[in-house]
Parts: sequence; structure tokens; C-alpha cells
Amino acid sequence: MTAPSKALSGTAFATLLLIALMMGANHVAARIAFNNGVDVATAVVFRSTVTVCVIAALLAVQGVRVSFTARHKRFLPVIGLLIGVQSLCLYSAVARLPVALALLAFNTYPIWTALWAAVFYKHPPERPLLIAMPAILVGLSLALDVFGAASGLGASGQWARIGAGVAFALAAAATFGMALVLTQHEASDVDGRVRTATTMAIAAVIALATVAVQGGFHLPTAPAGWAGIAALTFLYGTAFTIMFTVLPRLGVVGNSAIMNVEPVFALVLAWLVLGQAIAPVQVAGALIVVGAVVALGMRKR
Repeated sequence: MTAPSKALSGTAFATLLLIALMMGANHVAARIAFNNGVDVATAVVFRSTVTVCVIAALLAVQGVRVSFTARHKRFLPVIGLLIGVQSLCLYSAVARLPVALALLAFNTYPIWTALWAAVFYKHPPERPLLIAMPAILVGLSLALDVFGAASGLGASGQWARIGAGVAFALAAAATFGMALVLTQHEASDVDGRVRTATTMAIAAVIALATVAVQGGFHLPTAPAGWAGIAALTFLYGTAFTIMFTVLPRLGVVGNSAIMNVEPVFALVLAWLVLGQAIAPVQVAGALIVVGAVVALGMRKR
């Protein structure tokens, strides 16, 4: 993640916070949908399909020309596949963990990004990441209550409860980190709107294939489920629309580090809407993770 070269204006800062709020709210809405009969693949199909339609409409209105090189044609499907897997894994984590904890575990993706850059392109990890990595891991261990002290369950009991969700969240982080590395090195010259439309379309196809394997869509069984799936689709699509229409005019890159405060918004919203509460030591761990990731994103390069 690259920080803007100039200070953010008040409008830009507020817009970034709004996007983070909507993305956090999207995951809370997803949990409501999951609690009312919707499965992960169905949610990803709805979310990705509507987002693709919105971005495609933007491309048409703005007259963006779409063209791909041979390299793009090789790597964009791979990136789309990774984003599709990441979407399924992250929602699977949200379905199993308190929303904020799922997003915190996912926020380890800078570590995975550095790992894949070293594996694929022989780029050694940057010093700031090596400094931040212990803080991220310590904060995550506190947030997840890995020893079961806050829950009173002990380590084995706590991992029996959170193990599957954490595995899905880390898998989402790993695949997202790989997608970021491949995007940077193989597709960074593709228009961001085109790239997102392509990857979202592939993610929708992957989710649709998963739906088919599972025997069909799992639609909501209660009005709250319909409200949840409508809200997550609206919030996700709107956030991306703002990223591609408003942020460029404000001179802000779409993946600014400010948006990594999403887990904090999710923590508050999940407490207010879902009644999900975590112990004070877990909140402290969450703030450590978010602070370290934001600091990484805002550093000068």
C-alpha cells in the first residue's frame, strides 16, 4: 500500500473513513444474512454480480476503452481466481467468528504480501514490515485470545471454537496477499476499474460454481436475511463506486491505509447490531493490529 504524497484534505479523509465504515458494515450485514439461512457462496454471487454491473456501467458512461496484453490475459484470470477464493474464505470466517476478529485475522495480509513477493520475485521484506510484524502477531494473539484466558475456555477450548474461522481468515489473507503481489507486478498498468470488473466477474463465476456444487442457492429464510443480503450488496457496491468515482478526483489512491480501520468500525457495529462483545484485552489487541497495519500503509516510500 502506498501513501499519498501530499496531506489528505478533510473531505478525502472523511471519504476514506466512509468507505471503511461501509466495508465494515458490509461484513456485519453478511453475518445477519448468514444467521438467517444464506450461505457464503450465495452472498458472494449477489455481492460480486451487482458490483460488476455497477462498475461496468461506470466504464460505459466514462467511455473507458478496454484492452489487454498477452500478459494481462494470462494473469488477470489468476488474480480473479485468487480474489474469488479470498471472498469465499473471508465470508466463511465472518460466518464463524465475531466479525471484528475475522477482519483482524484477515488484516495480516501485509505479511503474506511480503512472503509472496519474496517467493515469486525474490524481493526481501522491507525493514518497516519486519519491525511491524511482531506487533501485528502479538496484537492478533491478544485479539483472538489464543490461550483462552479471557474466555475461560483454555487454549484447547478456545481453538475448538475459533480454529476453523481463523483458518478461513488466514486463507483469505494469504490469497489476497498473493493477488496483490501479482497485480503489482503483472497487471498494475491495467485501469483499476477494468481490473476490478474483471476480477469481480471471475469471483462471481467461482461463487456460482460453488453454488452449483452445493445444489443451488441458499436464500434467506427470514426477512432479516433478505435485509442482510440487500445491505451487504448495496454497501459493497457503493463503497467500490465511491472508490472509483470520488477518490480519484480527490487525489487519493483507492487502497489508502486509512481504510484499514475497517475492523474498528466492524467491532463497534457488531456490538451495536449483533450484540457481539469481546474482552478489553482483545480490544487492545485489535487496536495494536490496526495501528501497525495503518502505520505500514502510511509510511513514505
